[in-house]
Amino acid sequence: MNLAPHHVKREEIIDYQTYSETRDEIRKEVMRIKAPRRIHLGQYLTFLFENHETIKYQIQEITRAEKVVRESSIQEELDVYNGLLGNTGQLGCALLIEIAEESERRPLLTSWLGLQNHFYLVLTDGSRVYAEYDPAQVGDDRLSAVQYLTFTIDSPPIAIGCDFEQLSEEIALSDAQKDALAEDLLATQVG
Repeated sequence: MNLAPHHVKREEIIDYQTYSETRDEIRKEVMRIKAPRRIHLGQYLTFLFENHETIKYQIQEITRAEKVVRESSIQEELDVYNGLLGNTGQLGCALLIEIAEESERRPLLTSWLGLQNHFYLVLTDGSRVYAEYDPAQVGDDRLSAVQYLTFTIDSPPIAIGCDFEQLSEEIALSDAQKDALAEDLLATQVG
C-alpha cells in the first residue's frame, strides 16, 4: 500500500505497554484535536473528520485494548485506519447517523436509502463537492448507521451540507472548523 503524506507509518506506533504509560496525556491532546473536527448537521448527522493524530490514536487504542503485538496484526490496523484518511487531496470522515430511539432506527435507515449520495462540502467559490463512499457500507434494504466518507477537494471547505429531501440542511463551518480542515487538507499534500 502506498502511503500518502498524512498516513500513519508503522514506526509511529509504539507497543501497547509504553503507550499505556502516557495514554492519559495523549488522550487529552487528541480530544482537543478532535473537537473542531466534530461537525453536527441537523438532528441526526455527525461528521467526525479524521487526521493523522486522530487515526494514530485510534490505532494505539486498538493495539492497547487487544494487546496486539504481532507485526501482521499491527500492519492490518494501519491499512484499515489509513484507508479512513483517504489519499492525497482528500478529507476522510466517519459519519454517524444518530437515531436515539431504537424503535425508529431501522425504519429511518430503511427510508433513507440513497442518503450516502447527498453529502457535500461547499468550497469558497460556492461549488459543492460530494462525498465518495464505499458501496459495501450500504445494504439492499437499509443504510449502516456509520458511514466512512471521503471528499476530494482542492481548497478548504467553508460549509457542509446534505441535500437529501428529508434531511436537507447546510451549515457554515466555524472559523475553528475551517482552520482544522484546511490544516488537514494541507497535510494530505505535503509530507
